[in-house]
Amino acid sequence: MYLCGVLQFSLTTLIKNTNNMKTKSLILSAVLLPAFAMAQVAVVESPDGKLKVNLDVKDGKPVYSVNYDGHSVLEDSPLGLTSSIGDFTKGMTVKGHDVNVIDENYTLNRAKVSNVHYKANELILNLQNEKQQDFSIAFRVSNNDIAFRYSIPQCKDRINGKKASIRVFSEASGFDFPSQTTTFLCPQSDAMIGWKGTKPSYEEEYAFDVPMGAKHHFNHGFTFPCLFKIPNETGETWVLLNETGVDSHYCGSHLSEMQGDGLYQIAFPMPEENNGNGTIEPAFALPGVTPWRTITVGSTLKPIVETTSPWDNVKPLYEASTDYKFGRSTWSWIVWQDASINYDDQVAYIQLAKAMGYEYVLIDCAWDINMGYPRMEELVNYARTQGVEVFLWHSSSGYWNDIEQSPVNKMDNAIVRKQQMAWMKKIGVKGIKVDFFGGDKQETMRLYEDILSDANDYGLMVIFHGCTIPRGWERMYPNYVGSEAVLASENIYFSQHFCDVEAQNTALHPFVRNATGCMEFGGCFMNRHIHRGNKGGNTRRTTDCHELATCVLFQNPIQNFALTPENLPTDATRGMDPNADGAPAPEICLDLLREMPTTWDETVYLDGYPGKYCVLARRHGDKWFIAGNNATDADLKLKLSLPMFAAGDVVSLYSDNLKTREPQRGDAKVSKKGDLTITMAKNGGGFVVVSK
Repeated sequence: MYLCGVLQFSLTTLIKNTNNMKTKSLILSAVLLPAFAMAQVAVVESPDGKLKVNLDVKDGKPVYSVNYDGHSVLEDSPLGLTSSIGDFTKGMTVKGHDVNVIDENYTLNRAKVSNVHYKANELILNLQNEKQQDFSIAFRVSNNDIAFRYSIPQCKDRINGKKASIRVFSEASGFDFPSQTTTFLCPQSDAMIGWKGTKPSYEEEYAFDVPMGAKHHFNHGFTFPCLFKIPNETGETWVLLNETGVDSHYCGSHLSEMQGDGLYQIAFPMPEENNGNGTIEPAFALPGVTPWRTITVGSTLKPIVETTSPWDNVKPLYEASTDYKFGRSTWSWIVWQDASINYDDQVAYIQLAKAMGYEYVLIDCAWDINMGYPRMEELVNYARTQGVEVFLWHSSSGYWNDIEQSPVNKMDNAIVRKQQMAWMKKIGVKGIKVDFFGGDKQETMRLYEDILSDANDYGLMVIFHGCTIPRGWERMYPNYVGSEAVLASENIYFSQHFCDVEAQNTALHPFVRNATGCMEFGGCFMNRHIHRGNKGGNTRRTTDCHELATCVLFQNPIQNFALTPENLPTDATRGMDPNADGAPAPEICLDLLREMPTTWDETVYLDGYPGKYCVLARRHGDKWFIAGNNATDADLKLKLSLPMFAAGDVVSLYSDNLKTREPQRGDAKVSKKGDLTITMAKNGGGFVVVSK
């Protein structure tokens, strides 16, 4: 009866100290205990009561299950970890239990929404293992999101006395899905493969809507985020798995291959990552906590797309050293490639940024060799006279791959890194793009954090490429801008296959990769031919309006657009057939790209299906941008409910001519019922609606 007494005491005490009647009601619904308290069962529910987590200890093993709106989401799934100080996966008994109500408002300036009101019920289950070592599991449950993590205090060892540190050997943390579940997953690649041995870098192709356990060619599990669809008798339930709050105190994790019938578990990095250097076992000081594992659940895809779970339970780790400004950027490398990293071509891209009203230019690899430091200082000064600021590329470098692209060996050593950053601050550089990391070991996570922290000291923003996913970093690090960690735009240059499936990926990532953090994709191609001069190379399959839509469907606070100088019309090219080699971009596209924002105050999911089509609305200030794309093989007609507009509102509509697939712009009126009908061309069509 000890458990019952502890639960009753904690609930009674908390309720007595709470004046708000609604909060009292939430607390009472947060923890439900059956009459047979010795069964060691607890339940925590979301504020609206739809999402429920059941906690239990069965045969000494902690487990949990999840139900949403009466449907099973996760069956009994294991919890706990094994470590250097003890085993917290078996022989566990319940010691007690705490409940809390979380009600917090916070702001973001680099994500899908600027103001967040986070409300959740929290249950902390306090356990002991067979060595009488304490261990706690915290579950926070909001209306569509679950977050859980482990907490370990300092504890005593019978031989060595007090233990103040821990190595985590493995996590039992699992997610056991019903057998009918289908998946949208990206496989974890082999280590030390790909370009110069730089993988894994979260750049494999997703498999769409396949049964659990479907075979792929790597067999190392799956990278976060992971999307699941569970059919049920009334429709379906969608589940997005992710992790957040990973910093220098832990490794990045991923999902294992399916274990048995529907069970996936947390897996640590492979030993071969980081060129075999560094342990796969995270370690931290005690008392300490693990990162949050997050589960987003909904009967539609709306909670998946709109989730704020990556940021709800993390905090800023340091203050911004300056007022960081976000915006649009030109970037020569994505189409003009390595040969463009010279003074004259970069002047052309600075002039392109000026003509478009963009804030930045990104100068990619080998600038130190092709131009040199004195010439770069001259170029940065020139750019600033044109009202354009500069980002400079660097390799992460070190011993974890064979990258030769320079500057090398500037970011992996604290002494050299600070010298390089001091020079960049002196000449007026505003940010860095750091590329080619070594995997997800704790050693690499520490490098990410060290680069970010040092860069903040010198007033520099940071973009990561060839890297891991962000894990709450938009809130944790004020100068963090975004990460690639996706099969991004560069692949469109290198392979016709990725041109052919571009629309499918555009219709996927708002539901998966970009749902959980900034995504530095580098898209919006206006070249019909992905090559310098808009001649030769791979052929873009998407429409111009599809490319415009990516600026809204994909979110990153600094967007490095794939525009080229030849996209601007000249006396010689103005009026050309848009399909002709060397033709400029249509003026109506350029006009919209000049006003496109990169930060958003609100994001609203409207319609879609992963890999088939997607329609989102995003608000910047008082202006709404609504965009969609169509990756199906037929024209797609949709009636969109637009609650952000009043009946009769007139909006600007950028859409495809269904016969010619060329962009057109006109006015459209929202109906008396508050909806608007859109038709998108097959296999790459798109549209953008802009409020007036």
